[in-house]
Amino acid sequence: MDVKGVLGSISFDGEWITITKKEVGKQARNFRLRAADVTGTRLKPATRLFHGYVQFLVPGAQVAAESKSMFSGGRPPYSDEHSLSIPHKSNDSAAKLVAAVEQARASR
Repeated sequence: MDVKGVLGSISFDGEWITITKKEVGKQARNFRLRAADVTGTRLKPATRLFHGYVQFLVPGAQVAAESKSMFSGGRPPYSDEHSLSIPHKSNDSAAKLVAAVEQARASR
């Protein structure tokens, strides 16, 4: 299951969540999380004007707060390795991915 994000993607294979971030002119960075280690998820659907985001909460990591600037539209900063901004066209696939992660968490 894959979600195309803004400058990156999220994939989930039933056990592992992989967040890939690719900044322009830089090497792609992968962040991996086990679904069993996730304590919560946050999904803010995108609108036609602003990107949304998917964020995974893990123990021991500080939750990145939403930026309130006009350009970020209430998303966590790009440097947060546990979240990824999503465009409007990815809302459905992001909701399905979050539901699958929540189901995997519940079955552990």
